[in-house]
Amino acid sequence: MKNIFQVIAFSLFAFTAMGQSMTTAQDSDPAAKKILDKLKKEYDTYKSMEVNFDLILELPGQEAETQKGSVIQQNEMYFMDMKDRAIYSNTEYVWLHIKKNNEVQINDADMGDEENMLSPKDMLKLYESGDFVYAITAEPLLDGKKVTQIEFKPLDRDSEFSKMALYVDKKTKEMAQMKVFSKDGGKYTLKINDIVANKKYALETFKFDESKFPGIHIEDLRID
Repeated sequence: MKNIFQVIAFSLFAFTAMGQSMTTAQDSDPAAKKILDKLKKEYDTYKSMEVNFDLILELPGQEAETQKGSVIQQNEMYFMDMKDRAIYSNTEYVWLHIKKNNEVQINDADMGDEENMLSPKDMLKLYESGDFVYAITAEPLLDGKKVTQIEFKPLDRDSEFSKMALYVDKKTKEMAQMKVFSKDGGKYTLKINDIVANKKYALETFKFDESKFPGIHIEDLRID
């Protein structure tokens, strides 16, 4: 199964096949870019951002599973919490808490470990990277609300994802849902339930406190 944390991070942005020939990022739909620019501009003004979500996992040969989770980002610090795992980052270190094993792995924040995730604001920077082409492909109803569906295609043919799609509420102009399709047949749906902006979080929110987990196994992978 793909790294769930990578899927969530990448899910807060999306891409899929366009139904037309697109070969460079410059071929992207200007109307879609306008929506994404406005959304990114708004999120860039947030001093902090908390996203509460449902992640629906549909994997080949398995029953669909729904997991609830949340991501908090304040400046460059973040904390993501789900049923089985959590990630803390205070920009100096990253703690990966594997709850079922009562284990925590500690890494330097700049080590680029595959378990690390993009901060919520950084997720919206992906469309500016030049690695994708994107376009508005539909305006369907989602949970009774009209949304704009923006589909993306990776320019890298070796991408592990075959397609993704981002849905933006036409009324509120907020993210509503993302879908990620993996080349291994898996499908991941990230439903945004709530976004809380500009709440002040204590610095301890972004640092793992081992005293709260008696007997926890600590695997310190930091260089120093």
